[in-house]
Amino acid sequence: MKETYLNDQFFSRLETLALNLRSNLAGYFGGKHLVNTYGQTVEFSDFREYQLGDDIRRIDWNLYSRFEKYFLKLFTDERQMQVQIFLDCSASMGKDNPQKSAYAVATAAALGFLAVHNMDKVSFHLMKENRAENPFGTIIGKTPYFRAIGELEQLEFTDDTDIESCVTSCPNTSTNNGLTVIISDFFTDSNWKKAVDYLCYKKRQVLLVQIMTPDELDPAYDGRVNLIDSESVDMSDPKNMKLRITRSMQKAYEEALNDFRQDIHTFCSKRGVDFVSISTAMPIEKVLFGELMKVGIMA
Repeated sequence: MKETYLNDQFFSRLETLALNLRSNLAGYFGGKHLVNTYGQTVEFSDFREYQLGDDIRRIDWNLYSRFEKYFLKLFTDERQMQVQIFLDCSASMGKDNPQKSAYAVATAAALGFLAVHNMDKVSFHLMKENRAENPFGTIIGKTPYFRAIGELEQLEFTDDTDIESCVTSCPNTSTNNGLTVIISDFFTDSNWKKAVDYLCYKKRQVLLVQIMTPDELDPAYDGRVNLIDSESVDMSDPKNMKLRITRSMQKAYEEALNDFRQDIHTFCSKRGVDFVSISTAMPIEKVLFGELMKVGIMA
């Protein structure tokens, strides 16, 4: 039986949260996100002087009686956003660690739930090798969402993933109308940075979620070991090796890992991209109510 974090308590806690998207995104009419334009909601925002061609039904006649000038009432505009969630389905994300894959699915499910709960559109893109499958299409509403989540829990994590190809070849990435999330450990030879640059070019708000296990963060190996790449299909692959683990090698791994994570953080900061790196040892509630709030993606 597959491990899961998804239950009624999990979703009930999420109902107190909302995705906090940038106010300059365009989006579609009919959502709940306030944007920096004026629209048709009932929430008053400002006044401005009447200009030829304006709708005279918006004139505030009380102000006209005081100033003998025409002013229009302006109201806030609310839009529906498109949320894309790219989930890395490579072997390193859970082939030999069911907790890691369950954690990744729960993170994707949480972000998807917040989208449909706040009247946004959401799509789940499953990154496998060099393509991203979208088996559920664009989801609007909780009924199709829960149907999709039931299938997500049965996902198999195998082979490797080319994040660049999966993201850049996605046919329905719209421009400037929502959030794109990439959930991965980013242990890949593919150029994931080009995928992020592509999304920035499309004026998407971008969030990278790096998921790692305690063993990946602080491996407790000692002595002679066989290291086998979980994404390798050929046992003669040079990535598979026999080593004698020493303290100096552990120190080198720690420094390389810190450099790797810092490189992601620096790259994202320069592009205004949100990035969180989390361990599966961290309670999922702390991720949702803590780490994602720190970067401002949730409110």
